[in-house]
Amino acid sequence: MQKDQASILSKLNDWSENTLMQTLGIRYTAVGEDFLEATMPVEPKHHQPMGILHGGATAALAESVGSAASGIHLKGTGQYAVGLELAINHLRSVRSGIITARAEAIHRGRSTHLWQIFIRDEQQRNVAMAKLTMIVMTPHKLSAED
Repeated sequence: MQKDQASILSKLNDWSENTLMQTLGIRYTAVGEDFLEATMPVEPKHHQPMGILHGGATAALAESVGSAASGIHLKGTGQYAVGLELAINHLRSVRSGIITARAEAIHRGRSTHLWQIFIRDEQQRNVAMAKLTMIVMTPHKLSAED
């Protein structure tokens, strides 16, 4: 891994302290030009009452990795992105282990970003597939007339 990639991952993981990402055990693990990956353990605290991975935890992983990917792309622009729409299909149940989410850029425009996110188990089987649309925001500075 290149030094700048390791630095990006370290900053993302540090930034996740005291957030939902830390609560769920989400760790950013790989980054490239058009992708970002993160892992999440599947333990009883991630389960729904039937003893399998809760879809909301899966959705939180998908939105976390896609949002962070947009943040990386916008670094230094003065802009930021927030989630506009998340659509997710749950394909396979998981009871334990580590799942990996990979967000890949489909579109990175001036006002929106679109990410496709595949979530896979340790055997590389698809657990879920998500589409995340991010809206790009520019902070508004109030003038004396506002």
